[in-house]
Amino acid sequence: MLRISLIVAGFALFAQSAAAQNFTTAAETKPILEATKANWVAVREYDGKDLVYFTHLLSWRCGTSEIRYGLNGAAAETVFAMEPCYDTEASPNAIKSDQIYLTEGLQSVQSVSVVLVLDDGTELTADYQRAAVLMP
Repeated sequence: MLRISLIVAGFALFAQSAAAQNFTTAAETKPILEATKANWVAVREYDGKDLVYFTHLLSWRCGTSEIRYGLNGAAAETVFAMEPCYDTEASPNAIKSDQIYLTEGLQSVQSVSVVLVLDDGTELTADYQRAAVLMP
């Protein structure tokens, strides 16, 4: 019984800690973005096109000022438009837009470079080869 009480108490503390964070600032989202860097983008072949998804980054966009990308060795200078953070709502990171991917020619995307500019001015970068982010 003591073990169950400890487990319940642990979950309660975790829930309180998570509830205290809105995940709307760089300080709150940067550790998550760094830990999930392998999932920032994905490439999918669909309907005769390459789709480059930014869904993961958009899910953690609060605390991010800008998402920039470059394809096939180009510098990450193109800005990917993102919807605002809904920081006055219960789910500030909710995705309400269907603008979550780029459409490119089939098998044309061989690499993706990404730069995130966080709201504290820091930048996080990543480079991906097609095979590493290609969805089945």
